[in-house]
Amino acid sequence: MIVKNQGYQKSVFLSSSNSMVSGMYEWSNSVVEFFKLRAANDNLSEENTSLKNQVIKLENKLSTLKPQAKDSIRFHIPPEMEYEFISAKVISCTTNKIQNYITLNKGARDGIKPDMGVVSDEGVVGIVKTVSKKFSVVIPILNPKIEISCKFKRNNYSGGLLWSGEDYRYANLTDIARHVEFSLGDTLITSGLTNTFPEGIPVGYIEDFKIKESDAYYKIKVKLSVNFRTLSHVKVINYLNYNEQKELEKKAEEQ
Repeated sequence: MIVKNQGYQKSVFLSSSNSMVSGMYEWSNSVVEFFKLRAANDNLSEENTSLKNQVIKLENKLSTLKPQAKDSIRFHIPPEMEYEFISAKVISCTTNKIQNYITLNKGARDGIKPDMGVVSDEGVVGIVKTVSKKFSVVIPILNPKIEISCKFKRNNYSGGLLWSGEDYRYANLTDIARHVEFSLGDTLITSGLTNTFPEGIPVGYIEDFKIKESDAYYKIKVKLSVNFRTLSHVKVINYLNYNEQKELEKKAEEQ
């Protein structure tokens, strides 16, 4: 009754009501915009993966171009370069355990299989461990169960990258002999010596190293390229010649 019959109180009440309603609308719009932004990020990841696959196909086609002379040599796409990416979203990721794991929202129905390499726009993430119809679990490089073959970008000397189980930002580079020349800040990339990752994917850079007079190998600390605390979208590598290579290597071991 006071609000209805008193002009000042009525104006104050209406002003407060409008302010409250405006605040609710603003909150509602923020929630809607948040979900729209997440959907937009997912769409951008899909488009980015599609563009990367197109770039790979174009590069491989360019590598097959040959002169038309009769005695010219016929060029083929290198078999280790025949691969494509499958985009996926991270729905679970741990970084504070000794053995960390990542769960993706893609599985067997999307073409993902065990032993496929996983990368992000920043660099190497890990290797697919198990797969169900709709999901897949990845062993990241933040897990001492896997060792990634990588090399110095400057001189091609290769070693194994192994996580110590301490800090999610760092790992250790092993098997680098004392005669190898390198410096702080040198870049590490995948070596291409395994069929999990093609050559040239960023791994990290040299943060620190130590060696004693009696040591034959360096102790090297690597700052990882991927920030696993902010990891949201990845790309799974489908190496198209994986089965052929594995079967041939298995036959060679049996002989």
